[in-house]
Amino acid sequence: MRKSLRAAAVGTACAIAGVALYGTGAATAGQTTAKTTAEPHNIGLLVQEIDSYYGTKADSSGVYQASKDSPYAKDLARIEADAKKYIKRAAAQAEHRHEKPAVVFDIDDTLLLSLDYEKKTNYTYNSTTWAEYVAKADRPAVFGTPELVAYAESKGVEVFYNSGLKESQRSAAVENLKKVGADINLDADHVFLKDAANPPAYLSACATAAAWTCTTVQYKSGTRKHIESLGYEIVANFGDQYSDLEGGYADKTYKLPNPTYYVS
Repeated sequence: MRKSLRAAAVGTACAIAGVALYGTGAATAGQTTAKTTAEPHNIGLLVQEIDSYYGTKADSSGVYQASKDSPYAKDLARIEADAKKYIKRAAAQAEHRHEKPAVVFDIDDTLLLSLDYEKKTNYTYNSTTWAEYVAKADRPAVFGTPELVAYAESKGVEVFYNSGLKESQRSAAVENLKKVGADINLDADHVFLKDAANPPAYLSACATAAAWTCTTVQYKSGTRKHIESLGYEIVANFGDQYSDLEGGYADKTYKLPNPTYYVS
């Protein structure tokens, strides 16, 4: 289930297309801008800015792709270079302390890019079309992230995934991750998805078989708390939304760029 504020909130998601590490410096438009009383950014111009940021172009099959030399790609490269240096240090420190280090990745627009869907739906979310899109299992990778996943594993860091995708979308998500080369720890013990019908006991404060009331922050932080309860120390948490990162249970958080939608 993807609780998104779409077309009307594109401007609040990123008034200026850009990104930085969450909590470690400048960032894109913050969460409080959604309630501004000023005239919103012109949505037509904003779409042009988003296209320029991604270097958006349709390939020979009519699929919208980001450009590898775009500002988006360059921002990702800076973030991922910093993350690799940090993971290397964190892994060494964890070994010295006899800890079990782990990293957690969101999936949508953290590992798998949904630009084609956003562009073709005019940045307007629809649960039916989104489910159809996910089921195709054909999204491209967010530049550099499969390599980042592999790098973490190479340093002895356990890789986990914490996604807002539904449990019913598990097979498609796993298939797509394998296609892009993020084929590490894709079993049910490492890939956490929303299971509203049979929510885990560690989310009992906001989710039961009768009702799922967890916010994104509650769901994601609750899952990270569970991972740490298994004996892991989450040294880094990666996501494209602030709600992927808030709530604690991670030593460091990395905000990846995504000016196309906002998840509260």
